[in-house]
Amino acid sequence: MQLTVLGCYGPYPPAGGACSGYLLREEGYSLLLDCGNGVLSRLQEHLDFRNLDAVLLSHLHPDHYSDIMVMRYGLAMARSSGIINKPLKIYAPPEPVEDFERLSYKDIYAVEPIGPDQVLKLGPFTIETGVVVHALPGVAVRISFQTGTMVYSGDTEFFPGLEPFVSGADLFLCEANYQEMDITNNLPNHISASQAARIAAGAGAKRLLLTHHHPDRDREVSRIEAMKYYSGVEMAVENETYVISSQT
Repeated sequence: MQLTVLGCYGPYPPAGGACSGYLLREEGYSLLLDCGNGVLSRLQEHLDFRNLDAVLLSHLHPDHYSDIMVMRYGLAMARSSGIINKPLKIYAPPEPVEDFERLSYKDIYAVEPIGPDQVLKLGPFTIETGVVVHALPGVAVRISFQTGTMVYSGDTEFFPGLEPFVSGADLFLCEANYQEMDITNNLPNHISASQAARIAAGAGAKRLLLTHHHPDRDREVSRIEAMKYYSGVEMAVENETYVISSQT
């Protein structure tokens, strides 16, 4: 499977950057995980957005879904001109209710609610949703395909239940918005790079790709902190494509 990082910053991007967005492609099927600010533009460097098969939103903070509200205009134009003839499937947590209801736009999106402990079958992907600890209801996702498995943390604090959800993943795509000083100061809602590394090591994940970088922090500090617990830490780079397989 191919994972292309379209955006890897939060809660806002630096100049020239984009917020959370990850394109998964396998067997001709295209799934977008999150669609934050700047993602739609980046997506079109790799795939015509009108050819997306589905979108899964981990939660409804704007840095994870705001470009959905812009993509709908392009899809509406494609629908009216006959380029596409069916709505794009979007899976998202149903809270906050007002934000979830705003996702629906004419007949452009077919929106379905998701929560923890569900199983979805989307094309070649089997998706299991897991619990997160965050300011808004959300999900982590474990995605299995013919040649491997990846887990995406979404946004979450560190908690013991995340490690078994990650167990044995070929790639763990984990947010690392915080650094050790933030954890010392008891900041809520996010994981530090070192905490992500501890989860990956305990879960036996084969690869760790850190994302959701804070735009005002030195990423090298995060990498060094993570390396204390997990060797070979990778930092997500925008527009890079990563091949995920149990053979790599």
